[in-house]
Amino acid sequence: MLTAAGAAGAATRKRRPVRPRDRSVSRVPVAEALSRVKAVAVLLVAVDVLAVAAAATAVTPRWDWTLVLAATLLGVRAGNRLYRRRLWLSWLHDLPRSVASTMTAFALLTGIALLTGQAPATTTAVQTAVLAFAVLGEPARFGVFAFGRCCRRRLGRCDRTIVVGAGKVGTDLVRTMLHHPEFGLRPVAVVDSEPRSDPASLPVELLDEDLSAAITRLRVGTVVLAFSHARDSPVVDAAIAAHRLGCATFVVPRMFELHEDGPHIERLRSYPLVRLSTAPTSRPSWWVKRGLDVVLAAVALTVLAPVIALCALAVLLESGRPVIFRQVRVGMDDRTFQLYKIRSVRIGDVDDSQSRWSVVGDARVGPVGRFLRRTSLDELPQLWNILRGDMSIVGPRPERPAFVREFSAIHDLYWARHRVPTGLTGLAQVHGLRGDTSIADRARYDNYYIANWSLWLDVKIVLLTVGELVCRRNR
Repeated sequence: MLTAAGAAGAATRKRRPVRPRDRSVSRVPVAEALSRVKAVAVLLVAVDVLAVAAAATAVTPRWDWTLVLAATLLGVRAGNRLYRRRLWLSWLHDLPRSVASTMTAFALLTGIALLTGQAPATTTAVQTAVLAFAVLGEPARFGVFAFGRCCRRRLGRCDRTIVVGAGKVGTDLVRTMLHHPEFGLRPVAVVDSEPRSDPASLPVELLDEDLSAAITRLRVGTVVLAFSHARDSPVVDAAIAAHRLGCATFVVPRMFELHEDGPHIERLRSYPLVRLSTAPTSRPSWWVKRGLDVVLAAVALTVLAPVIALCALAVLLESGRPVIFRQVRVGMDDRTFQLYKIRSVRIGDVDDSQSRWSVVGDARVGPVGRFLRRTSLDELPQLWNILRGDMSIVGPRPERPAFVREFSAIHDLYWARHRVPTGLTGLAQVHGLRGDTSIADRARYDNYYIANWSLWLDVKIVLLTVGELVCRRNR
């Protein structure tokens, strides 16, 4: 297991060439991104809202129950992903999920009415409204799907698409998209540095260039990852590049002939495609995370200001000025920023903080510095970085530029940690990966965190961080 302290020596022994990547994220303009939002999803929401309104008007339940009816029906159906973006516009394929959602809402509304002691007439009116919603809504949904297919075929309302992999599967996918535009994908290029197919046999352009550059140049909205035989083009790298540029990303699974349909499976004729979740920073819940970051950081700075002042005074008395340590770190999309800490290391004649790794037993760390590090009080000024937007409360820990370059050359996907803002604490840290520990393990934990991000995961990491600090203080 390679630790941070041994990385420099290992770099000379293990360094392998890294594929050039355009780390500067040039996202598609907002107007164009909005134009790619599927009208079918918007229309499905609209027809359900109209069906709820028509059903409530016809049955005339009380106004308060009309609100409960709308919230329950639309909420359950949204939770069952009936308003998702989709390739296959099939009403029959979607019908079981739609009926199950309506039945669930029917049961919930009936239970609410019984538990709140509503009159039998009110309960019956609400149940009748749900049934009326189904009778009115399903034919409208059928019309929306038919309209969507027609627009894709006749008006070309399709996403510009790149297929990664020019083998048999990739070639078949391109031809299928061209022959069946009703699936909403228009192939504009295939990317593969070692194609198995004859380039002349491909109906679109074959590219041997960086995927990020191709996405930006061709203004692509969707990337489909098929099988590539190139030795230096991992599928994971391509998926991350597509995510960072805001593309919808699909993967052809291995053994696709035996792959069953599921919640995240799309169908392009006979090919199953696994739809990868969108990048965390593009979800509405990410704005909630940012809002919580600002509020919690502001409150924490206010409450802990006396503690920060006492720590600064202790450092001043032990080793003089400065008490605040500034250091360049790498944040989201490889942008650098000034990170703030309470200084825990005595100042030497030469400032080697950007290139020297601090390990346990460092002679430059005095009693006050050891206490600050052991309790993590030296990290408190980073609350200001959070307020500024440089960092988040939870995320991969930021590293110095020299070490980022070194670790990216040694460890797979270390560079991919910078898809989200760095954090005051992270999943790797609550699993004991602090200080002189494995960089490879840290990268795996950080990429797992990004792939599985949710607000609840952030809450769990914060709680685990508090528990670790309390337990460490008691040791």
